[in-house]
Amino acid sequence: MIRVLVLYFTRGGHTAKIASAIADQLRSRGVQVDLIDINSAAAKSINWSAYQAVALGACVLYGSYDKSVFQFIEQHARALAALPNSFFCVNVVARNPEKRIPENNKYLQKFITLSPWTPTDLKIIAGKVDYPSWPWYDRWMIQLIMKITKGPTDPKTVIDYTDWEDVKVYADHLLELAQVNTAA
Repeated sequence: MIRVLVLYFTRGGHTAKIASAIADQLRSRGVQVDLIDINSAAAKSINWSAYQAVALGACVLYGSYDKSVFQFIEQHARALAALPNSFFCVNVVARNPEKRIPENNKYLQKFITLSPWTPTDLKIIAGKVDYPSWPWYDRWMIQLIMKITKGPTDPKTVIDYTDWEDVKVYADHLLELAQVNTAA
């Protein structure tokens, strides 16, 4: 049986929801999936040899990734690289289709530059604007960024830009990565 590891860092919960949708799609294809928040206790005792592929996802806030993402990667770069692997970046800039292309997404490019791990596969997924659920300082900063990037600024705005069908396609792609490893 194919087994895939889906790791994620979430701040407001949306990246966790995306990671869960990836896991659900893989499970619907008969894949065994372990879904782990990189800051959980489970992340400290991963049996990497049990997997045929790994995906790691992280969200962007204020143009950066949480330092725990890079700390996790530093600790596990060799294990991540030893498997067919993918990194998925969740950001609201990707609400624009041209920003879903890796070369056009400065946040993904920033990750590639800063990360001690070089993923073999990359995916950009549009995130969610949820002003009412954010603390005032996050709301204010993101409104400022949105004003500059011609996005929504109304403090009552909740818009999920995630293409959930594309998330399923991405999950199927992860299965293909795992199958190549199984066939090898």
